[in-house]
Parts: sequence; structure tokens; C-alpha cells
Amino acid sequence: MNFISEIAENIDSFLWGLPMIIILLGTHIYMTIRTRFMQRKIGTAIRLSVTKDPEVDGDISPFQALTTALASTIGTGNIIGVGTAITLGGAGAVLWCWLTGVFGIATKYAESLIAMRYRVKDKDGKMQGGAMYAIERGLHQKWLAVLFALFAILASFGIGSSVQTNAIANVMNNTFNPDNNLNIAFYGHTVSMVSLISGLLVALFVALVIFGGIKSISSVCEKLVPFMAVMYVLGCIIILIINADVLWQAVCTIVSSAFSTQAFGGGLVGTGVMMAARYGVARGLFSNESGMGSAPIVASAAQSRNPVRQAMISSTGTFWDTVVVCLMTGLVIVSSCIKNPNIDVGVIDGDQLTSAAFAQIPVIGTPILVVGIVLFAFSTILGWSYYAERCVEYIFGRKGIIPFKLVFVLVLIVAPVTALDLVWTCADIFNGLMTIPNVVAIIALSSTIVKDTDYYIYGNHLDEFDRTEIPVVDK
Repeated sequence: MNFISEIAENIDSFLWGLPMIIILLGTHIYMTIRTRFMQRKIGTAIRLSVTKDPEVDGDISPFQALTTALASTIGTGNIIGVGTAITLGGAGAVLWCWLTGVFGIATKYAESLIAMRYRVKDKDGKMQGGAMYAIERGLHQKWLAVLFALFAILASFGIGSSVQTNAIANVMNNTFNPDNNLNIAFYGHTVSMVSLISGLLVALFVALVIFGGIKSISSVCEKLVPFMAVMYVLGCIIILIINADVLWQAVCTIVSSAFSTQAFGGGLVGTGVMMAARYGVARGLFSNESGMGSAPIVASAAQSRNPVRQAMISSTGTFWDTVVVCLMTGLVIVSSCIKNPNIDVGVIDGDQLTSAAFAQIPVIGTPILVVGIVLFAFSTILGWSYYAERCVEYIFGRKGIIPFKLVFVLVLIVAPVTALDLVWTCADIFNGLMTIPNVVAIIALSSTIVKDTDYYIYGNHLDEFDRTEIPVVDK
């Protein structure tokens, strides 16, 4: 097992090292250029995200599609991941993470556009879409489409379920069982009763939602995601107000550290521009999932009069996730470290930095963070369950959906009492592997993306209906 773990860790380090940074960041910049910096239309995209489009084909509203996608991207990575990036790459990692989000908006737009352009209907009229259909119908490469779907299913058992429920269980155990008094012996292992009960409750609530299908999932996400995001952002704003006297210093530290050519041995001043860029870019890429091909799966179910309209709405997911939430987390951590020398980046682990920063808010600071982590993780489970379900149906047909959901719920139950190091590593690997076919589709179909962008956005036809018939498939 140790040998397998070592091999997996080496593959993970290679895949999510320089190769993936080059692939994804390069795609972000390329699509930004090809779409003529469509990021400048983000205001229009935000307006469209809260505009209903009911008189067209689709299973859910554009806003429900967006919040379901946000459910899977706004998560523990925004809270814990930013702290880890700062610990490893210094304050400058925040700026690189932010820039990755800015350029990633174009890739999220591009992948969602082709997912909408090549979506299909099943025999009951429900929408099916995502990178697998774009690859099959746009590139005529069925084998590559199957690989994407398979990698997405495998990733869902890691990043989409076991890792998230384990995070919830750990937070609850640290809160309600800090002295480990509520532990029991289970087959030679010590198991926390709080963790076990947390896993059972998460599995129960998830089952109640996901067995209701996309309408049930999107309905919950539509209410949950805005609430949890607003709550977390308000917490960040309170801390930034508390740290107002050092806020400008924090901004200057972030910018200067991002381009520092010297390594100062860790801490806020950073370890040089290469380390700041590496960890900042990597965290930004992993956080918003732009280029991974996950969010377009749910975007394909949205009611939209043309593909570009929904693609623009989907692109706001990267804006909210990285450009706003990750940036605010970074500012909170850096300003808190400057104002409170006892919050030492060189001493405190990355996953504890945000906790230390939120502890500045008397009484309610820690509860806000705890509730935020729980809700973020729970919503991520819901979003990824839908992604995987669509991929299961693509490969195995409808007969595979119920067995998949049962296994998915079972994983939620056992994950809180299971060692997850190897599971987390494998999830990283499958996330990286599903990215490659998706990026191939984006680049290969970029001429279609440019053509639609020029017509609908720059030709002022965003309100026009696309009457192209959507094919019906027997799944």
C-alpha cells in the first residue's frame, strides 16, 4: 500500500505541477485572446445570471445552473487552500491566484459554450450535455469522450464525496469532541462518534436531495449557495474592517511579494516569484475548475435562448469563486498576519491560517467559519453528484444511475472514519486527467467558439433565439 501511495503521489505531483499549470494557464490566456477579452462583459453576464429565460428548452433556470456549478467550486479550497498557498508561496500567491481567476473566466465561458452548442435531449426531453458530448459530436472522438466521463466519475468519489464529508466530520469533531472523549473502538481502530454521526447525517441529507434529480439538487443549491457565500463574505468584510489600518500595507505586500526575485525563507515576504506563482496559480486553477469540464455539465441543463448567453452566465462562476472569494480570503489572512504577529505564517499550518484570522471576530467568528466549511462541503457534494450522474448515464445508460447513487451515499458514510490520503491523491489525479480531454475540445473547437462569440456578443445578438434543433438520443 505504501508503494502504491508513493506512485500515486509522484503522478499527482507531476500532473499538477508545471505541466498542468502550462496547459490550463496557457488555455486561459489563449481563449482570452481569441474571445477578445470577453471578461470585460462580466457585468452583462452577471445581469443575465438573474434573468429568467423560461420560453426555451432546458430543465432548470440559468441561475439554478450557476448556483449548482458554484456549489461544487466554492468550497474548502477557497478557505483552506488559499491559506496553504500563502504558507508555501508567500503573500504574492494571492495575486497569482487572482490573476488565474481573471484569465480563467474566458476558459469557463469557452467550455460552457461548446457544452451548450453540442448538448442533446434524452427520449423524455431532459437535457444531456458536457465535455463528453462536445467531444463526441464536435470532434467525433467517442473514446476520448468516454475517458473524460470515466475520469469524472472516479473523481467524484474523491473530491466530490469522501474528501468533503471527511472535512465536515473533522470540523464537527474538532468543535464538539476536542478532547476525544466521545471515541469508540471499532475493529481495532479508534473512531469518533461525532465523526461517525456526521457522516450518517450528511449521507441522509444528500440522499434526500440527489434522489430527487437535477430539479431537487438545483433547488437546494439555489437557496444554499447565495446564503453561504454572503455569510462568508460578510465575515471577511468584518475582519477587513477590523484590519483597516493595515489593509493598504497588505495589498502592497501581496503585490511586491508576487514579483519579488528573492527568496527570504518563508513567511509573508515569500520565497521568490517562482514559488509565489507556482502555488498561487495552482490554487487558482484547482479552486475555480476552469478548464476541468465539470461546470459545463450542469450548464447544459439550463434554459437559454442561445449557447453564448448561458456560457456568459457560467463564466461568472469563476469570477465569484476566485476573483472575489479567494481574493477576500487572501486579504483577510495577509492583513491579519500583519496586524497580529502571533499569526505567524512560518509557524501556523496553512489550513489553520483562516481559522486564526476568523477568531479575531469575538464570539461569532469561529462559528461563521465552521458553518461556512460545513455548508461549502455539503454543497460541493451535491454539485459533484450531478456531474458524475450525467457521466454515468453517458457511459452506462439510465440503468447505471441508481447503483451509482447508492455507492455515492455509501462512500459518504464510511469516509469520515477512513484514512483519505490515498483517496485525495487519486482524486487530484483524476481531476487532472479529466482536464486533458476537455482542453483538447476547447482548443480544437475554438473556431466555433470565436464564431459564436463574434455573432452574439460583439454583433449584439444576445437576445436572439437559436432555433437549431437539439438532437434526441436514446439513453
